[in-house]
Amino acid sequence: MSTTSEYSFFQSVEKSFDKASKFTQWENGLLEQIKACNSIYSMRFPVKMDDGRIEVIEAYRVQHSQHKSPCKGGIRFSMAVNQDEVMALAALMTYKCAIVNVPFGGGKGGIKISPRSLSPYELEKITRRYTAELVKKNFIGPGIDVPAPDYGTGEREMAWIVDTYQSLKPGEIDAAGCVTGKPVSLGGVRGRKEATGLGVFYGVREVCLMEDVMKKLGLTVGIENKRVIVQGLGNVGYFSAKFFRTHGAKVVAIAEYEGAIYCADGLDEEAVFQHRKATGSILNFPGATNIEKSSDALEMECDILIPAALENVIDKNNAPNIKAKIIGEAANGPLTPEADDILSKKGVLVIPDMYLNAGGVTVSYFEWLKNLSHVRYGRLEKRFTENANINIINQIEELTGKKVSATERAVIAHGPDEIDLVHSGLEETMITATREIMEIWNANPTIPDMRTAAYVCAINKVATSYTELGIFP
Repeated sequence: MSTTSEYSFFQSVEKSFDKASKFTQWENGLLEQIKACNSIYSMRFPVKMDDGRIEVIEAYRVQHSQHKSPCKGGIRFSMAVNQDEVMALAALMTYKCAIVNVPFGGGKGGIKISPRSLSPYELEKITRRYTAELVKKNFIGPGIDVPAPDYGTGEREMAWIVDTYQSLKPGEIDAAGCVTGKPVSLGGVRGRKEATGLGVFYGVREVCLMEDVMKKLGLTVGIENKRVIVQGLGNVGYFSAKFFRTHGAKVVAIAEYEGAIYCADGLDEEAVFQHRKATGSILNFPGATNIEKSSDALEMECDILIPAALENVIDKNNAPNIKAKIIGEAANGPLTPEADDILSKKGVLVIPDMYLNAGGVTVSYFEWLKNLSHVRYGRLEKRFTENANINIINQIEELTGKKVSATERAVIAHGPDEIDLVHSGLEETMITATREIMEIWNANPTIPDMRTAAYVCAINKVATSYTELGIFP
């Protein structure tokens, strides 16, 4: 990972905000309020480790904006966690939620630990203590601040959080909504695991279906046969690769921290994942060529580049060597501001992280709504829809005298399950957001890139919320 940016992560976000604010009509005081982090909770707490020693854990929770409640944002476990990073990610969450019309303010959390070096019991103690600290300061709750998984965390950690919260808040009927990304058995929603990767796919696909955009880039319309390079085979990278491949694109290279692999005929992400699980590395995958340096994969020939790992992997040093026509930012902040400027001048279309990886928060919103309504999606309408569809099929057969095959009958009659509704809601969200951003960009050709157009979209929506609340005239 490159660290040569002249700006901290939060300063990079502020720079992008300032660049976009010039294309809005809002007064300076309101813009400063939107930009600022409202609440920052920096904490230290002791935990007894398995070997008996006491370790003081550094952790954070930032609530960037309460223009809508609750705040929403993941919790990451990483040695790279610091206050600046958490502030930047919280700010991006505010803008991300605004763009995709999810009614949350931005939040983010982080614990400075290396999860791979800790036992499950140590991780559990740290997670539960962190949750207790958030409860003490009123920094968590279904109507206050709702965390979710992020880098280094998953369903297991979210289960510990909800259990700790419920034990400290007995009788709170909506307590399951204090965190999202939970196992389905504890109130999670089906489709959450693949949500971010699927959202990346839907967003990139919508751009690729825009004829005028593809013509400018010298590409054919649609996803089919596009050459895709994915950096990172974690949850987001894996599912991004999966959906691109299953919809006709070729994933020609996959990069991880130990190196990268290339195959012109395309790679199967599941086979690569299983190979890595068995050998500890994606290298030496059968039929693929090894690339020693992971960063070299970013500079290879392709149509679509998907950085799905950490921030600042493309900077002023390697940006001139990027050969992709489209970069879909699946990770948070994978490009520095300098890289943005260089790629914009080169004519590379950067689809920005602040909305493209919003699949996770969108489906988290669906999970939160499920927790507040206390009913599974599809439970009320599935059988009704199926019975109605079967009646229609029977009427058609009676009127035409032709029989529908058993396979066709099953497809037509199918009533939506929870996962069908979640995927449909996510698809609608990403398509609508993409079109809104493109409309802003097309309406003002002086806006230099899609990221700036996305920020303009976010600023307008957040500012409108403040003015409608009467906080700013």
